[in-house]
Amino acid sequence: MSQRSGQRPGGPSGGAGLNLRGAVDLSGLGRPAPQPAGPGAGPAGAAGAAVVTVTEESFREVVEQSTSVPVVIALSSARAAGADELSAVLRRLAAEDGGRWLLGEVDADTSPQIAAAFQVETVPAVLAVVAGQPVPLFQGVLPEEQVRQYLDALLDLAQRQGVTGRLDVGDGAVEPEEEVEAPLPPLHQEAFDAIERDDLDGAADAYRRALLEAPADEEARIGLAQVELLRRSRGADLQEARAAAAADPADVDAALLVADLDVLGGHVEDAFSRLVQAVRATSGDERERLRARLVELFEVIGAADARVVAARRALASALF
Repeated sequence: MSQRSGQRPGGPSGGAGLNLRGAVDLSGLGRPAPQPAGPGAGPAGAAGAAVVTVTEESFREVVEQSTSVPVVIALSSARAAGADELSAVLRRLAAEDGGRWLLGEVDADTSPQIAAAFQVETVPAVLAVVAGQPVPLFQGVLPEEQVRQYLDALLDLAQRQGVTGRLDVGDGAVEPEEEVEAPLPPLHQEAFDAIERDDLDGAADAYRRALLEAPADEEARIGLAQVELLRRSRGADLQEARAAAAADPADVDAALLVADLDVLGGHVEDAFSRLVQAVRATSGDERERLRARLVELFEVIGAADARVVAARRALASALF
């Protein structure tokens, strides 16, 4: 690796000199290991927890923070002309921005794998990571005004990608953005309030009315399936239900109740298997009741769940 100073051609939006496309595997370096800023992390009171020293062992831990704040990676070397000057500029700007981004300082001589991952051949070089993705910034030593322009462009990019957290520069922790929950639709809120009052009948009624207004309302359909499951199983004793089902394997009501209780207890595969076997052994109205209950339980668990996908195939085989 060579060291040279000087400005890279192009402005903050350019990427010349740092080609990262398809070349960077940020997950392959090191194991997670915190590297808090120590006495050498910056001038006293300058940037505090907004500056960390990055090694190959701590690299992944630092990159993981890029989901909350942009991470600026400054690769340098004691042998690189102008490196100290650039470092002072970056630390000063990190302090000014008060935790809007994290500066990770890398000694390219002692951590060559990081430089290799970014395909950096000359230092000093400054790059960024936003939401786990590398962003080229600049190479060489630039005036503070130009460095500021690059950082402003980076913060604008991070804003567009929803990376808008802020470091707590007091203790180094990342302060997540406060999430504001969107209000529920009126009938969904009515159902939720009814569930809070343990009024399952009222909740089911609210979800049904929501489906009458919007038949494609997936949330209402899932909510109704969950409430109906709770209504059916209320007051039931699992051991008694299992005993009844074992005493009469042809008792469809007993099989349905045990399946409901198994789903509530987390034994989802057992519930699905029981009902699929019952479908194979029945016909007519009883088979249709079993099929309909399975479909309803699929709604409760979620269509994308692997157990539901497998059970759907088994049900199709049992029916046809």
